[in-house]
Amino acid sequence: MIVRRNLSWRGILHYTWKSLLYYLLLAVAVYLAHDHYQVAYLSMPFNTVTIFSTALAIFLGFKSNNAYERWWEGRKIWGLLVNYSRAWTRQVITMMIPEIEADAPAVKELQRRMVYRHIAFVHALRVFLRIKHAYNETDQEEIYEEANRYSDIQAFLLEDEFQAFYHKNNPPNFLLELQGEDLQQAFKRGWLSDYRFVKLEDTLVEFNNIQGMSERIKNTPFPRQYSFFSRVFVFIHATLLPFAFVSELGFATIPVSVVISFVFLALDLVGERTEDPFENRLEDVPLTALSLTIETNIKEQWGDEDFPVKQTTQEGIVL
Repeated sequence: MIVRRNLSWRGILHYTWKSLLYYLLLAVAVYLAHDHYQVAYLSMPFNTVTIFSTALAIFLGFKSNNAYERWWEGRKIWGLLVNYSRAWTRQVITMMIPEIEADAPAVKELQRRMVYRHIAFVHALRVFLRIKHAYNETDQEEIYEEANRYSDIQAFLLEDEFQAFYHKNNPPNFLLELQGEDLQQAFKRGWLSDYRFVKLEDTLVEFNNIQGMSERIKNTPFPRQYSFFSRVFVFIHATLLPFAFVSELGFATIPVSVVISFVFLALDLVGERTEDPFENRLEDVPLTALSLTIETNIKEQWGDEDFPVKQTTQEGIVL
């Protein structure tokens, strides 16, 4: 997530230089053909482009608003995960009560296992959402590198749990199943009453809901017709601009058309770079920072002071 107020022009040019080069070369070509070579029929009515510009601005505004809604929904979902993670840790610590003193060490170990398993769930969900679907060899390599990050979760799981977890089709969901099994065992052994069991199970269901809502955003792309036609319309609009300006502005056609085209291009890119918040890009929801926040909170509640290194802002970016 970009947190600095001023964006880097180097980064902006990285995504726009090809289009800007096209706008510049086209404007220069139209100006030279019209003013120096006197090519007829190169100009067009300005009102035509004005109407097109108005319609395109409305279309891009609609796209950007809906793309931002997807981003903001993703951030709210992970905000819920932060809140419920704190509640889960508190409930596990305070609601599991041994019936006899001899069971106290076993209860303490079960609590520790469930608390740290939840840290593993949070990190696993982050990695699971960021894994890309492969369509070529390059993407397959990216998947392999991202999947290897599951190795960071090994410290929070028992060895047999990690081996089973690593080969599951949906690793985060597998961890929730293990949590449910441990709750059942605690209930059978009398460490949880009916009411406390239901309350913990309700919190576990909320984690299922959070994962499901995250997967819905991840697996349901922004309607591709909006993305496709916005690119087409921005291209057509930028192509027509020099022809509308050349008879009125002359040489000024070049900078004016390039600047206006850049504005519409930027609006299109803002929507495109915002619509998928879990792709591990600069503009996405900062899942890594949120995961580390949850890990820190849970460890503090448990009494473990081995906190993860807090992620620092690098060049105005939080991942």
